[in-house]
Amino acid sequence: MNSDLRSYLYQISKKGDLAVVKKRVSTKYEIAAITAKLDGSRAVLFEKVKESRFRVVSNLVGTKERFAQAVRCTEQKIHDKVIWAIKHASRPRIVTKGKFMENQSNDLFILPIITHFEKEPGPFITSSIIYTRNQEVGTQNSSFHRLLRLDEKHFSLRMVEGRHLHRSYMYAKEHGEDLRVAITVGVHPSISIAGAYQAEWGQDELEIANELLDRNLILAMCPYSGMSVPSDAEIVMEGRILKDKNHKEWMVEMLRTYDFKRMQPVFELDKIYYRNEPIFHDILSGYGEHRLLMGMPAEAKLNRNLKQVLPYTRRVVLTEGGCKWLHAVVQISKKRESDPKRAIRTAFAAHRSLKKVIVVDEDINPSDPIAVEYAMATRFQADKDLVIIHKVRGSSLDPSSDQKNLLTTKMGVDATKPFSKPAEGFEIAKIPRSDKLLLKNYLK
Repeated sequence: MNSDLRSYLYQISKKGDLAVVKKRVSTKYEIAAITAKLDGSRAVLFEKVKESRFRVVSNLVGTKERFAQAVRCTEQKIHDKVIWAIKHASRPRIVTKGKFMENQSNDLFILPIITHFEKEPGPFITSSIIYTRNQEVGTQNSSFHRLLRLDEKHFSLRMVEGRHLHRSYMYAKEHGEDLRVAITVGVHPSISIAGAYQAEWGQDELEIANELLDRNLILAMCPYSGMSVPSDAEIVMEGRILKDKNHKEWMVEMLRTYDFKRMQPVFELDKIYYRNEPIFHDILSGYGEHRLLMGMPAEAKLNRNLKQVLPYTRRVVLTEGGCKWLHAVVQISKKRESDPKRAIRTAFAAHRSLKKVIVVDEDINPSDPIAVEYAMATRFQADKDLVIIHKVRGSSLDPSSDQKNLLTTKMGVDATKPFSKPAEGFEIAKIPRSDKLLLKNYLK
């Protein structure tokens, strides 16, 4: 079975889940605007782009259904598949020459890099995965980083302090070296999903991707960086992150707000490789694909960690209102009065960006915001069931927080039934056999 972007596009096209735009469109706002209109709906392939010979695809895994197709399972089994792949990560096969080497260039302006929002500083590559060497343990690392094009040979590179690429960059810088890297754009979504997962230090995310792809991933080595990247990637760039050059940039993040201006490292291009009739993948920041790509791996991690600590955890959901990143609902089968607060602490430890955690009983659907609010209305008392954690490490994306020092105040809510009161007082009334009744048999 193929493990490239094109095979995935063929798969979703057969299901009628791919819109094709044949009209010539611009990389400046127009592609972003069309993608926004399709949010929560079909993926979209732009066949004619004014500024480039490359095609553009967006909203690839913009729904849970397509996300499940990417990892080759049902929607209900997404987290099980991701957790399995992390636990059973396997080495992909490596070939000598990649398909991406069919063409080459030295000019970033051949790429259809999209300008998305009116106050951003320029066009960003938003689907780029960067591959580099973990110098301390000798493995390879891959992770998502957005790139602001500065000129024909340079990008400003968004790099979060303390994350794995930043650690490798600082290691190289402390040894007086630039950091050689490879970058892919346009890979099978399973590779993107693995790249979005914050793996343990030293774990190769491509080994997780190989397991998600049922061990069908094939890699090829890049000549300049020495990195192994997916052989059938649409676009591969090689170069180095300069040890002594920075550029100020800002961008729209998952919350669909503008991040504050940061001095970021600069990437210098060596060469671009690309396939015949290449497809450039764009992710619209703050919309469905972005939130699912980042949120679903984090949600899988939360489900794994909570179930390890509290085996009677039923489900953990990152909420839509919390941008699939800042707010979680934990559904448990409560055994002890202390269980909800233990779940709150475990959730905050598992996903550092979390700002609010609500714990509910198993009769409350954690994906239904009305049901969750109902639990808070009927089972929560602020003087006993509210947990406030002051000035701790949080997400820099939250504009209400201390973004520069990464400090925030977190809240946990125990919205479960208290054992001190009669259980029947919290029972949700049901009408017998209503689930089997069909209205069409009564309404003509």
